[in-house]
Amino acid sequence: MITTVVTMRPIIHLILAFACVAVPSTNASADTHADLLDLFADWREFEVPPLLDGAPDYTAEQFAARQDEFLRLRARLESLQIDDWSIPEQVDWHIVRAEINGYDFNERVLQPWARDPSFYSTVWTYRSDVPAHEGPTHHALVDLWTYKFPLSESEEQRLIRELGVIPPLMRQAEKNLIGNARELWVAGIRDIKAERATLVSLKDKVVSSASAELVDIIDASIDASDKLIAWLEAQAKNKTGPSGIGKDNYTWYQQNVHLVPMTWEDEVRLLERELARAWSNLKLEEQRNRDLPPAVAAGSPEEYDALAEDAIRRIMRFLKEKEIVTIADYMEPVLQERKGAFVPEETRNFFWIAAHYDPAPLYSHFYHWFELARMDTQPHESPVRQGALLYNIFDSRNEGTATAVEEIFMHAGLYDDRPRSRELVWIMLAQRAARGLGSLYAHANEMTMEEAGGIHMEWTPRGWMKTEKDLLIFEQHLYLRQPGYGTSYVTGKYLLEGTLMDYAKQVEDRGEAFELRRFFYRLNAIDSIPISLARWELTCLHDQVRR
Repeated sequence: MITTVVTMRPIIHLILAFACVAVPSTNASADTHADLLDLFADWREFEVPPLLDGAPDYTAEQFAARQDEFLRLRARLESLQIDDWSIPEQVDWHIVRAEINGYDFNERVLQPWARDPSFYSTVWTYRSDVPAHEGPTHHALVDLWTYKFPLSESEEQRLIRELGVIPPLMRQAEKNLIGNARELWVAGIRDIKAERATLVSLKDKVVSSASAELVDIIDASIDASDKLIAWLEAQAKNKTGPSGIGKDNYTWYQQNVHLVPMTWEDEVRLLERELARAWSNLKLEEQRNRDLPPAVAAGSPEEYDALAEDAIRRIMRFLKEKEIVTIADYMEPVLQERKGAFVPEETRNFFWIAAHYDPAPLYSHFYHWFELARMDTQPHESPVRQGALLYNIFDSRNEGTATAVEEIFMHAGLYDDRPRSRELVWIMLAQRAARGLGSLYAHANEMTMEEAGGIHMEWTPRGWMKTEKDLLIFEQHLYLRQPGYGTSYVTGKYLLEGTLMDYAKQVEDRGEAFELRRFFYRLNAIDSIPISLARWELTCLHDQVRR
């Protein structure tokens, strides 16, 4: 329960505030962190399934054949005696355990290869703003955004190899997809159709210069997509079951895989509270700003470009002058790369409605790209933390931090001269709380995905989720596919704020001056791991972590 965590803090502070070291056990262990790294290498090699006809094998036979090996890996992990290890080393152990739990949960409960047609989507046209693609994905994705067109000979061969997975994987899908989750099934058809359209566009882009081999594999992939779509549509009428995983499974998944120390019920209460707080603060901001001129959205490409450039300059100057974060050379360039462009009013989705008034709140959320650039250029020394954690375990950390800094930057003064922009921050928080709340009821099977989308739409202020429905469908579908992702923006924000409190209290108790920049520097150095583990490293407080 949330209240339990809060009430425990004073006691824990008394015990642990002054000694951020592992407490030695009475029985010294011969196990070392090197043993964990050996296990981690074996685990990551195991986690990638073998190939079947050139595609990753997600058949029931494959999982059954490798179950004993999985159990041996898990037993090796559990046998390690870690009490004498340093806190960062113990944290690594918990990360590996979370990934192993993720595999187990996928095999037992989530089973995206059997329940979720979207699992078989392969081609991604953009880089995700988190360490890995959101949601359950297979192991042979084609990141089209990594290619530069026109293709060189070597890049064309790489694309041929990567696209070659699509036909056999689509054929395999017809064998593997035996689930009865109706909403996942129907929405998944939409995703496979979208991928087909991407393949057609790809063919149009390369046909004039491509080899016959590349054109042939694109054609084969389109044909395989057509066959899978037809089969999915024929099967859809027989799908009648729920798509949510249920409250108990949801709680277990959050606590043991994503290491979010909350129950389903805790998350409902938190998101209800954040929705109320966002709405009430929005109305207070509007009351304070009642005598100000109304905000005016950019009405042309020139006006949007001017807003975007101004927002980037303001953010970078603010972060430096107010000593919010440590400035790195890559920060302004990554904002420039993703500043967006003018969108006609009739086609703007929620986020671009806000950005056309002031892009700075959205660009604050683009803190994501600072973190990805850091991971690209300054990988963590531990192999366990290099690259993306599996099963979206990073979600509360990355999405939570990006959401938290929107409000942190506001309170630190980013909009002192632009009070209307403060309204946008509260609107964005309300939207995230509303959509996450809907996703919780969908996973409890107390609402359909459409009904969850109704909460998302109706409780987003100013009707800004009613203008463009593709975003609504995309978000609710993703959150139904990936439990906890829809709430991670708010739960992660809550956990980060609690970590900031604990850290600041310890600094104050030592008679030192609190520095926000120092807090973020240390948080970033710990890398993109669950906040409960980052808090342990930052403060020695491990009440949110259990073995």
